[in-house]
Amino acid sequence: MNKRVLTTVGGLVLITAIVGGSLFHWSINRVYVEEGYSLQLRYKGPLLVGKREPAKRGFWAEEGQIGVLQKLRGPGRHFYCPIWWERKQVPDILIKPGEVGVVTCKLGDDLPPGEFLVDGDIGTTEYKGILRKVLHPGRYRINPYGYEVEVIKAVEEAGKLAGWVEIPTGYVGVVTNLANNPETGKFVGVQAEVLPPGIYPINGREQQVDVVEIGYRHTTIQATKQMTADGRVAKDSSGEPIFSGVDSGIEFPSKDGFEIHMDFTAVWGLLPDQAPHAIRTIGNVDAIEEKIVAPQIASICRTTGSKFKAVELLVGADRETFQQDTLESFKRELIKKEITLLYGLVRHIYIPQEVRKPIQTAVIAEELSLTRGQEQLTAKAEASFREAEKGVELEKERVDVDTEKLFETRLAEGDREAKGIDAETERLIAKIEKDTAILEAQAVEILGRAENEGKQLIEEAKAGKFALAVQAFGTPTAYNNWVFATGLPDNVDLKFLYAGEGTLWTDMDNVGVRANIPIKSSKAAKK
Repeated sequence: MNKRVLTTVGGLVLITAIVGGSLFHWSINRVYVEEGYSLQLRYKGPLLVGKREPAKRGFWAEEGQIGVLQKLRGPGRHFYCPIWWERKQVPDILIKPGEVGVVTCKLGDDLPPGEFLVDGDIGTTEYKGILRKVLHPGRYRINPYGYEVEVIKAVEEAGKLAGWVEIPTGYVGVVTNLANNPETGKFVGVQAEVLPPGIYPINGREQQVDVVEIGYRHTTIQATKQMTADGRVAKDSSGEPIFSGVDSGIEFPSKDGFEIHMDFTAVWGLLPDQAPHAIRTIGNVDAIEEKIVAPQIASICRTTGSKFKAVELLVGADRETFQQDTLESFKRELIKKEITLLYGLVRHIYIPQEVRKPIQTAVIAEELSLTRGQEQLTAKAEASFREAEKGVELEKERVDVDTEKLFETRLAEGDREAKGIDAETERLIAKIEKDTAILEAQAVEILGRAENEGKQLIEEAKAGKFALAVQAFGTPTAYNNWVFATGLPDNVDLKFLYAGEGTLWTDMDNVGVRANIPIKSSKAAKK
């Protein structure tokens, strides 16, 4: 009895333990992780018995060590007892389009002196510091105990970009490395290779990008003119504009001491292989225009223009020389700075009125003289033209008469030739008809002769046939009998009768004829 009770009690205790353990496991131990989250675990160590071994300070806990485990558990149902495990749900890192993630590793050894970027991916790093690689748009399961992620968009600092950098068409990206990269062999500084148009995730702790416009642009230095009340350009008595005195373009003294104003336009630009040098030595395109192009235009024009007299800058071959010298000097200076010059144009040179007016008067007088001379030449040419017109009309009439005469001559010759051809044609037709009649008569004669000869041959063949037949039967009578016999019908019934004296009437029955002629006896006959 006691044994049975003990067995029953033991069974109940066992069942209670199993049920209680299941309830504890599914209620206390169970952890459910939602989508978009992960489970971070920290091992607390054994409760009463066992060895308590803490993880190395600043590193992940290995299996059996007290500390935070590196591996995260994903969404779903997990069972970890809170007595031994500290359970914490952490959200996933979400990086949207147009963003990048800069990762900082908080665990591992210290970097060597002078380095601050960590090579490797998340989970494989050995050192503490900023990871060289950035995270692209997407969802990441990252343990925040060991890694910190900074989500950034495009960042601009002093014209230099980082983060999600977009390089549009017509531009290139000049990369400046802030740290050496042993894997690629790139060193600190501006890189010679540029980024073509596109979208790039750039780690701002490692690199910075200058977006540089590629192609040609123009820079114009132009004198400012005075304006009238109605908004027009104020001009002097000779029709030249009057300058305001402020921002008066390129101003310099001529060789003979006159004040000269000039407008100049340069078409220049950067090619992709020139962009790194520009960023390294000068700056962006605006800085190039401000620090190099515009000052060089003014300096070269002043230096070159001061070698010429005012009158030389106004007219003649000297002005072309000035234009060419200015262009060549400007081009040489830009080539030294690795800038491409497409063209440099001296647009206008403003000469003082006291120099310009006498020259213009002389030029106008010379032009008038040339005009008068040209008018005389034109009048002579017109007279020659009129005379030539009359000659052309006379020649035209002569040609018309000759043409008409030639036409009539050719027409008569054509008629004569046509009549001769008609007569010859009629003669040939008559000859052909005669020959045709002769041939037709010969054909009739030959045809009649052939028909007669054919009939003769047919008759001779028939006669020969009968001769051969008679010869085959031996006599003409035998042949005739054969012909007669072959002409009889197949169903003829032949009976042979003896036709002697006094037998005609007696044999009539044999041929199917009965004679109703009364025959008297010999006695009666005698009577």
